[in-house]
Amino acid sequence: MRPLFPVVFLLTASILHGCGRQADTPSNVQAPGEPTSPKTSLLEGGAAALQTKRPIDAINTYLDGFHFYNGQQDVQMEAHHYCSTVNEDAIQCVIYDGNMRDAKLMGVEYIISAKLFATLDAAEKALWHSHVSEVKSGQLVAPGIPEAAEKELMKKLVGTYGKTWHTWHTDLHKQLPLGVPQLMMGFTGKAQARHAMVAERDNRMKVDSEAKRKARSDIPSPSPDPLADGWQYGNVYQPHDPQPHDPQPHDP
Repeated sequence: MRPLFPVVFLLTASILHGCGRQADTPSNVQAPGEPTSPKTSLLEGGAAALQTKRPIDAINTYLDGFHFYNGQQDVQMEAHHYCSTVNEDAIQCVIYDGNMRDAKLMGVEYIISAKLFATLDAAEKALWHSHVSEVKSGQLVAPGIPEAAEKELMKKLVGTYGKTWHTWHTDLHKQLPLGVPQLMMGFTGKAQARHAMVAERDNRMKVDSEAKRKARSDIPSPSPDPLADGWQYGNVYQPHDPQPHDPQPHDP
């Protein structure tokens, strides 16, 4: 059975492409605490050598895109997704605020096919966002793999839906995972994502969102389920969080 992510094809293409390291993106925050001690480093080394990490080893795809807080479209951030295939119709991703060793775990995203999404009830559908605009705009990218492999991946993702929770709001420079998880959404139209945010990512990662948009013009654009992206119709759900979620003055 062919997985939703064409893993073998992507890995083979990446090897042929050279598997170069993506542009470094450091974490947004420095968590408080003492520097790692030599004893802790030794324990980490021993654990790394002796323990298996099968769920982590199953991660095979790196995606970079953008989210915003459900109900607060002006509070936007970049999100680094590391994903593994569950089955033909489901994917699970861990989300970080960077792609270096110091990256902080921001949250999770679950991605399902249109077939599975159709089985959800109306209240549940409102919590999920469509991926059509993210793919077709060129803003969702898979850094480090050849264009042909990336395009095949985007063909798989364009009709899917994501449910995303952020648990550590490093985009707001929270040094610890304070408050409660927040439901995130994806962009559904032009001019929603801040131009400066996208341009900074493109420059850092040496990608061209506009060129990708043009290259993906022939990817079919399925009509999203009208009950997805509930925020567009005033159907906004968000757990109350005592921590403020306002943009920082120096954010792009």
